[in-house]
Amino acid sequence: MATADRPASADHVELHGARTAETYARAGFGATVPRGANPALVVVDLTRGFTEPDFPSGAELTAEVTATAVLVEQARQADVPVIYTVISYSPAEADGNAIAWLRKAPGMRALRDGTDAVALDPRLDVTARDHVLVKKGASAFHGTGLAALLTGLGVDTTIVCGATTSGCVRATAVDAVQSGFDTLVVREACGDRARGPHDAALFDLHAKYADVIDLYEALEYVGSLPAPRARTTATD
Repeated sequence: MATADRPASADHVELHGARTAETYARAGFGATVPRGANPALVVVDLTRGFTEPDFPSGAELTAEVTATAVLVEQARQADVPVIYTVISYSPAEADGNAIAWLRKAPGMRALRDGTDAVALDPRLDVTARDHVLVKKGASAFHGTGLAALLTGLGVDTTIVCGATTSGCVRATAVDAVQSGFDTLVVREACGDRARGPHDAALFDLHAKYADVIDLYEALEYVGSLPAPRARTTATD
């Protein structure tokens, strides 16, 4: 995936060229997103069906899962809420024709309730304190209670990671902004099946919707947060 030791903008300029960067800058894209005092970490679809290459829908995402696990650990230490999402379909949903996305992406029909494909990657530390949301589409916001959950938790900033970058991560980040949350996407903790869609999605997100940041910056941000009570009081 994208080179870990350079800022996201460096990869974006190399991928699309200086002229593209100038065009976007002239259009007024690419402003810096505020970092709020009450973030939440949204881990999108890091289930075995996406993180293991033996599944038809999967890829080798060991590095991305490892980066996410580090981010989760930092979030725990800072008392930042961790929210996992899972795509999973009942037999009626998977075998039927009611979900339009499955007509376009029939491979997703294999993500069935109770199968190994929809189990969260065992390398992730999932505890009883975490929220796990089941979704039927790309965005973690569509058809779920995520927006209400974040509002109830007093969240002002979403930190998004997971899989796939060009699909569910991108859709979730776009909807996070449209739901009123400043949004950060952690580059090393996002994975895809191919480099091209991954890079293109990060470029578009960084230009229009979120700050694409590296893992070090994400850890530094979460680690610098005020004490949990001070953060909560600020939004009371």
